[in-house]
Amino acid sequence: MGLLFSLFTVVALVIIVFIGVKAAGLNYLFAVIIPYLAFLIFLIGVIVRVVRWGKVPVPFRIPTTAGQQKSLTWIKYSKIENPFTSLGVIIRMAFEVLLFRSLFRNLRTELREGPRLAYASSKWLWLFGLAFHWTFFIILTRHLRLFFEPVPGFVKVIESLDGFFQVGAPVLYITDIIFLAAVTLLFLRRVIIPQLRYISLAADYFPLFLIFSIGASGVLMRYFLKTDIVGIKQITMGLVTFHPAVPSGISIIFYIHLFLVSVLFAYFPMSKLMHMAGVFLSPTRNLANNNRAKMHVNPWNYPVKAHTYEEYEEEFRDKMIAAGIPLDKE
Repeated sequence: MGLLFSLFTVVALVIIVFIGVKAAGLNYLFAVIIPYLAFLIFLIGVIVRVVRWGKVPVPFRIPTTAGQQKSLTWIKYSKIENPFTSLGVIIRMAFEVLLFRSLFRNLRTELREGPRLAYASSKWLWLFGLAFHWTFFIILTRHLRLFFEPVPGFVKVIESLDGFFQVGAPVLYITDIIFLAAVTLLFLRRVIIPQLRYISLAADYFPLFLIFSIGASGVLMRYFLKTDIVGIKQITMGLVTFHPAVPSGISIIFYIHLFLVSVLFAYFPMSKLMHMAGVFLSPTRNLANNNRAKMHVNPWNYPVKAHTYEEYEEEFRDKMIAAGIPLDKE
């Protein structure tokens, strides 16, 4: 149900662009107003969620660890998997954000005949996830050429490295192929594996369909359905300089691509995609595990009047004597 709903939703978004641009001529709406509105929703939504997460009290150290904790001096501890210092936390976070360290360590669990619990490698998921996120980042970086004039030097370097395997014209970017392949495989994983398919919801399928549609429309626009790149840069430069202009002759595929990107931006703060910011605020990742070296007291604890044993004995002295319970104070 969630799969079909997500698929039809993305198809409906594409149809909306066709009707809005081709039939109603709302080019300015789809090229200027909707992108501005989507970016505003994205910016406000991300700030609100990050501030809300930042206000959640985390009085105790609860890092998820996968190694020996620092204790006695003669016991070797894991400086990265179980960090004791802030430097260890930074290194651990770098491995997590850039290389998906925890996903690399992940194992696949299966119940086989016997019954017997078996563990197997799940490195393919780590590889596809890494390929998806890094190619997405590189593609976004390449798109900066549309928003700057002159084009930054690092963008030109990334483009030259990405398109080193040139096949015809325009240059074939390797990240385009890897990106679509990675998204497809991540989708097939949710469909083929029964356990994962059972727990998958529309919130899991919709981003995959949306991101795949963005990538596919971008590939179609670059390699197959040609459009006016000069006009496109005029639109993007107008957006960033707050002097929007919509030249004529822009292909419908560009409006589809831009609208789907705008939907992704607006959807981002209210979706699971917010893990991009959430990983930095997760107390299971961003805290050093120094519980044995330092006592952490909850600063939000309200004062509680303690009832000591001495007071308890004075209050129930007669009953304790009658019951034959020995007293500390005769």
